[in-house]
Amino acid sequence: MSLYTVAAFYKFIKLTNTSALQKTLQDICADREIMGTILLAEEGLNGTISGQTESIQAMIAFLRSDSRFSDLDVKYSSAESSPFHKTKIVIKPEIIAFTAPGIDPGEKTGVHVTPSEWNDLISDPEVLLLDTRNDYEIEHGTFKGAINPHTGKFSDFKDFAQKQLDPKQHKKIAMFCTGGIRCEKASAYLLQQGFENIYQLQGGILKYLEQIEEPDSLWEGKCFIFDDRLIVEPEAINTTESYSLKQEK
Repeated sequence: MSLYTVAAFYKFIKLTNTSALQKTLQDICADREIMGTILLAEEGLNGTISGQTESIQAMIAFLRSDSRFSDLDVKYSSAESSPFHKTKIVIKPEIIAFTAPGIDPGEKTGVHVTPSEWNDLISDPEVLLLDTRNDYEIEHGTFKGAINPHTGKFSDFKDFAQKQLDPKQHKKIAMFCTGGIRCEKASAYLLQQGFENIYQLQGGILKYLEQIEEPDSLWEGKCFIFDDRLIVEPEAINTTESYSLKQEK
């Protein structure tokens, strides 16, 4: 059985003429039988797509050939069948809905911490570990000791921060989410509110599970993702990284 490659990516960068980019991406997806969703906005792009490995390689190569996305970070996982049944390339006001005027994740966010450095950071007793995902995601798995903000949608995080977090009390905060994009806005928001030492897991849970093998992993449980698979075992993520990236090289 041929596995499908699933690629998740985002980039905060000022975009103009999103309609032209939308049309080009639609054409590539149609030609390569790529399914999934890519959101475009003036603040950047955010997508999760699936297809045969060669097709995903071609899409990522196209995006990285554009100077705006040359350093695009991609998280890979696998699926036995396509987790998407249609293709949507959509222009939105935001690539991740948060509605916090004055923040710009393309300019200022928390310190990005690589998966290899993450375990040491969150083992520091002075660090408050914060899961920025929603209740229904967290119930399936998280890092041990992580605070659940008990949100139903990401934009509720602002209320949690205002009521439960204090810059004078919480001197070091480490946060994480599925692919990293929510932490970009959440960390930018906390910095705007006067917090100083904010850290975020670079590439999110997906990148951590790609790179950190089971004996060293501090992740507990499974991972909720936003496609037809819904819940995946860590093995479905870190096994695909090896073959997908070897194919790219």
